[in-house]
Amino acid sequence: MSELTAPSPWFRAHEATIRAAATRGPLLDLACGRGRHAVACAERGAHTVGLDRNAGFLRELADRAKAADLPLQTVRCDVEETRGLPLARSAFACVLVFRFLDRKRSQDLIDVLQPGGILVYETFTIQQRELGYGPKNPAFLLEPQELQRMFGKLETLAYEELRTDLPRPESLARLVARKT
Repeated sequence: MSELTAPSPWFRAHEATIRAAATRGPLLDLACGRGRHAVACAERGAHTVGLDRNAGFLRELADRAKAADLPLQTVRCDVEETRGLPLARSAFACVLVFRFLDRKRSQDLIDVLQPGGILVYETFTIQQRELGYGPKNPAFLLEPQELQRMFGKLETLAYEELRTDLPRPESLARLVARKT
């Protein structure tokens, strides 16, 4: 498994928290892409929903889940184009968001979390532009401490902003928070 298909180090560091949440209900991987985190959750027995706008990626993910008999469902939705998420309030014990940012959806993410539910979030900061690759548009880059402010209604369990080195340098903000 390559570093680009393996779960994020942030996911792995908080896997015990994610697993504990999975005992209380399903997990959502928002903007799941090819499903590296959705598959990781489902492989561990968690009922997981992978939501993305890319129909091709979702077909591949659904086929992979079916072939491996994984408890994984896919939902096609362009989150940036919808009003709200097409998901029930308080439906998920854990929401995962990796490498995606749509500031308008922060309240929607809080709304789909169950009381006591966990948000695990990781995405790029504005410093990513200095590295010469990745998102350039400020709409997809966080300002310092912005991720923590976006989810200030939640109890922060872990937060960091850093430049990583592996598999290549990235400037990231990372949050784990609980809905009280």
